[in-house]
Amino acid sequence: MNEGQAKGFWYSEWAFPLFVACLSSGIFAGTHLYYVYHIGAFNDIAIVAMLEAGIKGGGYGAAAAFGASFLFARVLEGPLVGILDIGGSLQTGIGIGVPALMLSAGMTAPLLSFPLALVTGALLGLIIGAVIVLIRTFTINVAKSTFGADVMMGAGNAAGRYLGPLIVISAIMASIPVGIGATIGAAVFYYFKKPIAGGAIIGAMILGAMFPIPPQ
Repeated sequence: MNEGQAKGFWYSEWAFPLFVACLSSGIFAGTHLYYVYHIGAFNDIAIVAMLEAGIKGGGYGAAAAFGASFLFARVLEGPLVGILDIGGSLQTGIGIGVPALMLSAGMTAPLLSFPLALVTGALLGLIIGAVIVLIRTFTINVAKSTFGADVMMGAGNAAGRYLGPLIVISAIMASIPVGIGATIGAAVFYYFKKPIAGGAIIGAMILGAMFPIPPQ
């Protein structure tokens, strides 16, 4: 790589927020499609199920907490290690966490309008990208140190392990059969030493399909 290439747009620091904005715009728009048409979200089925539970009246607490924890951890992790985890920060954070927070606060407009969803996602992406660049500028680029990147690596996954009980509680609040399914699923996953959040979601989905929550 010559000096001219290194100073080009593709290697510039402030091109990064634009890339993040484009990705976030598409991901948030995908969540809009799922909210309106029930198809199009850029996430694993188990993660989308948490948002679906909120849409069906089970509360957005699990989706908001899970998505927000990933977003927060990855935004801190990005400038420290120089790599942004798109799955954790954008797909889970912007695609599930932020929409769940908006819906829990009664803000439905960004998820009902496709153009507004594109703009909202782009603005969120610009903010996240700018924060990461600023953190990196005033920490890594100044002291040439990773400031404990080995500790931050995988912090989103570590935070996710503690959300299993929250998911079970949310499922119990939704209905007794869904709560029983979540409890059984969590117990099975715990026995096999797997993250209990996944088992709770799968169990809740299975019994929720067998015993649907009646419309409010």
